[in-house]
Amino acid sequence: MAKLNQIIAVEKSVKGRAQGELTEAYQQLQKPALLAGIARNYRPKNEEDERLPPESTRVQMRTEDALKKVAAALTELLDVTLTKDVANTEAHADVVVDGTVLVEKAPVTFLLFLEKQLVDIHTFLKKLPELDPSETWVFDAAQNCYATEAVETLRTKKVPRNHVKAEATEKHPAQVEVYYEDITVGYWRTVKYSGALPARRVAELTERVEKLQRAVKFAREEANGHEVKQKKVGEALFAYLLR
Repeated sequence: MAKLNQIIAVEKSVKGRAQGELTEAYQQLQKPALLAGIARNYRPKNEEDERLPPESTRVQMRTEDALKKVAAALTELLDVTLTKDVANTEAHADVVVDGTVLVEKAPVTFLLFLEKQLVDIHTFLKKLPELDPSETWVFDAAQNCYATEAVETLRTKKVPRNHVKAEATEKHPAQVEVYYEDITVGYWRTVKYSGALPARRVAELTERVEKLQRAVKFAREEANGHEVKQKKVGEALFAYLLR
């Protein structure tokens, strides 16, 4: 008894062969010359007149033969396809991760779909934004996101000052130089917030989806090992079509 994965393996080649036979027969049957034949024999009017050899052209293609050839190829394709489709409704397996059944009796078609979806999910999770590792982050429940510790910085203001380089005399005014001095006028208290995730969280999520991917592949292989019963449908269909 064949297994589902064996039927799937041969389906592509059977389909290609059947389509090739159908296409070739269609193209050949559009050429009237291949279907035509002739036989001509010459008889002179008088015995002494010139005699000519007979002429003949054989029929190179017979429509009924083409129909039988196409029917044979398509019969195999129909049988294989029906066998596969029926088996797909019967074959199933559990998706199990760490001993826990996440999906019970999943059919092959769903497992194939899930496998493709997990590829996209894996790509999505790998690119999740991560918190800046140069900062120390803690979760702030009030803001519902991560926050850094408060950092206090000074706010300064430049205030002009006078520096007397030379005192005034009776003959000369005082020589004064203006300079600016930074003085503290206030304090900034800064807390940074972020909606990103810690790197360890991203790594955990990625590891989980990879583990699930392995479990789905295992389940698919198990389901594809389901033994199938060969279905025969093509012969009956063409018996009706070509009768």
